[in-house]
Amino acid sequence: MPSAAANLAHTPLHDWHATHGGRLVDFAGWEMPVQYGSIVDEHNATRNAAGLFDISHMGRLGIHGPDAAKFLDAIVTRRIDNMKPGQIRYGLVCNSEGGILDDVLVYRWEGQLQSMPDPPEFHLVVNASNRQKIIAWMTDSNTYGQIEFAARVDDLTTSTAMIALQGPRAIELVDPFCDGELTSLRYYRGRATQVLGHDCYLSRTGYTGEDGCEIICPEENAVEIWETLLDVAEEVGGCAVGLAARDTLRLEAGMPLYGHELSENITPLQAGLAFAVNLADRDFIGHDALVVSQSESRPVRVGLQLDGRRAAREGCSLLYEDKPVGTVTSGSYSPTFERPLAMGYVKPVASAIGTPLVVDIRGTQLPATVVPLPFYERGK
Repeated sequence: MPSAAANLAHTPLHDWHATHGGRLVDFAGWEMPVQYGSIVDEHNATRNAAGLFDISHMGRLGIHGPDAAKFLDAIVTRRIDNMKPGQIRYGLVCNSEGGILDDVLVYRWEGQLQSMPDPPEFHLVVNASNRQKIIAWMTDSNTYGQIEFAARVDDLTTSTAMIALQGPRAIELVDPFCDGELTSLRYYRGRATQVLGHDCYLSRTGYTGEDGCEIICPEENAVEIWETLLDVAEEVGGCAVGLAARDTLRLEAGMPLYGHELSENITPLQAGLAFAVNLADRDFIGHDALVVSQSESRPVRVGLQLDGRRAAREGCSLLYEDKPVGTVTSGSYSPTFERPLAMGYVKPVASAIGTPLVVDIRGTQLPATVVPLPFYERGK
């Protein structure tokens, strides 16, 4: 009988991970490295120097056609039709009830790759677990209302790799390999360029709370780019980083994760993502439901700081004045702050900064306090 691992998808860097100490696990149908050594060491290396991440499991969708911008504008909560070349925007794809189908990054690239015969003007990067769902949703939504869009979606995930270098040293380390083009990029900007002489898409984005970049490259160039960046990162105290430290980094940065803080039962406004919802003077799937939900008293996402050293985990109950008011969605011991942190959803009555709560961890009740998000901001 074939093993479960035999049925998992592999990134172009899979063999490298397997031969360099990566502990491989099933993550959204992909066999991915959860860690190479100490999770704390990988976390701290990213905060203090540079961490290298294989994020090729993330879905990469190319959006083609004369109506690409209008099509995306009809399904994403953030305004897309006014994006300029080089801009990247974080947004959400919602159902008609305003529930979150996925959180996404929309890229309108500056320049095009000459080696690609039909380069897309826009890219959409989606969560690995939602890739097929979003492709199906976009296909079904290609006729929205009475409008049929001249646009198509190409799944570029398996023909490319995606690599991230994050941390305070990341920009200076990558810059020499792209002729200094990274330094000139502002945060949330991206362009078609060359990295190590290979055609790539380069963006100044990330999911750790640190500055850094993400590189989309042809699958055949992934190992060369990965090993080159790892060599220079290790010279300054950096290292390869697995999914476990990626999770503690994004938690400290207060970044929501689909399947934890985000789901089809949660709206962007509940999740504290109003900045990524442009309701005025436009329409998109879920728009009307989100207008109504602005006045509703649904649970909202909060940050939590716990006393002691015991971490709260997903599913732990939250109490206020001895009454259940919510649930933890993510929690871990923070290597940066050396104390437990968590995020969760609570009723508005218990959501104000400074509110004392109690978290129930397997029958043990421990004090917690509502604190501002994010927990960590670089430079502070």
